[in-house]
Amino acid sequence: MLSIIVALLVNLLIETSVSFSVVVPGDPVVAHVGSTVILPCWINPPENAEALEIRWYRKEFSNTFFHYKPGKVPDMPVEPYRNRTSLTPRSDQSGGLKDGDVSLRLEKLRVQDEGSFRCYVSGESSYDSEEVDLKVTALGSTPVLFLKFLDDGRVNISCKSSGWHPKPSVTWMSDERRVLHPGGVFYSREAHEMFSVHSWTAVSRSDAQLVSCSLSLKTGELKDGRMDIQGIVSSDSSGPWKALFFTLFIFALLGFGLVGFFLYKCRPVVGDVNIEEPRKHAVEITVDREHLHPDLMVTKNCKIMRDGPGYDHTGEGFPYELCAFGAQRFTSGRHYWEVKLTQENTPPKNYWLIGVVKHGNFTVRDRSALTPSSGYWFLCSDGPNGFHTNTDPPVKLSLTPRPERLGVLLDYEEGQLSFYNIKESKHLLTISTRFSGTVVPLFNPGAGDQSPLIILDCTKPVKSAEESSQPLLSNNSSNA
Repeated sequence: MLSIIVALLVNLLIETSVSFSVVVPGDPVVAHVGSTVILPCWINPPENAEALEIRWYRKEFSNTFFHYKPGKVPDMPVEPYRNRTSLTPRSDQSGGLKDGDVSLRLEKLRVQDEGSFRCYVSGESSYDSEEVDLKVTALGSTPVLFLKFLDDGRVNISCKSSGWHPKPSVTWMSDERRVLHPGGVFYSREAHEMFSVHSWTAVSRSDAQLVSCSLSLKTGELKDGRMDIQGIVSSDSSGPWKALFFTLFIFALLGFGLVGFFLYKCRPVVGDVNIEEPRKHAVEITVDREHLHPDLMVTKNCKIMRDGPGYDHTGEGFPYELCAFGAQRFTSGRHYWEVKLTQENTPPKNYWLIGVVKHGNFTVRDRSALTPSSGYWFLCSDGPNGFHTNTDPPVKLSLTPRPERLGVLLDYEEGQLSFYNIKESKHLLTISTRFSGTVVPLFNPGAGDQSPLIILDCTKPVKSAEESSQPLLSNNSSNA
């Protein structure tokens, strides 16, 4: 009898011993509604996970929605995860299941997906599990502003927008960047668990000429609407004449296409887009050799660049100093360009930085100096560390597949910098800000990739043979 008890205890110790541990990120994974996200999960020390049982579930073990068993076809995921989930490597450097990577790919993200996901891995003699926290955001529509005259001579301005998650913060400001106190903020829940917002404030003509209503998320993403009230408000107008005057004024503006506030509704982040629309604003972009980092190599036509063979990147992070700047300068209008991030028979680049910068900021030393307040706006691919913006706080993105051709649209007046995955016809991200002065394109090819960074000519087809025929020149070359 004693021997049986001992045997049972030994077996129990074997079953409950943990020879590996499940590892997940310490920070929440943040992604947008409608996008595809990867929930990273792997075992340590690495081992082949093809012979292990893998479960992903919410809250309770019995609520398993993805189940992988060795040697068997994975069970059909339950609703609402059917046709939306699969195991996928968490990065291009991962070997997938053979390296112990059991990360989950979740497509067509919904607000209801927000929360904790538990990654469970078990073998013959060990098991472990950890939770991945997912935050889902939705950038709503551009605010639309409405005006109503009050009896005391002031005007009441209402601001409305929809399609947000979570609830956005509302900020009213004058043209002198003076914060205006809102009269109230009202939120209502829409379909699909998203929020609409209605806010209002009362101002007089002396308060401001331009009034803006900004809606923002904690990720730093925002949208704003603006109204010029100086030409609308008449201090000696009275009673019903105010409403009549304003109605005629608005109709007149609409007739000439000169509405004083922003009515354009942006496409949702990571949504299908007609790439030909932004291409209508295509411009030719070349690199400014005069302000090129000495460790960059650039072709004679100033369109193809990469890190030089003598560059020794000793730091652990992204080589932010390897920047090149566009020769073209912009102070107004819409401008679009495309960048190729791969070559034939080579994988897409893992390291790059693309955006715009205020003209004159030609010295880049470290990440801490590259902020919007200092005149930098960009999207960065930092290899296994993923994709992020330089907003405050940074927005971390899960972009799958990795972009091979990136489109950039600068809308100076609206203060928007948008990025597109050309091959997938997807709108990835829009950074909203306020530009001032002159801005120029910003490029950084990173270090260590096989493929260079190639600025394309959007006005006509670019043949790969022509790209490869351009010899790379050192910045110190006499042909520069």
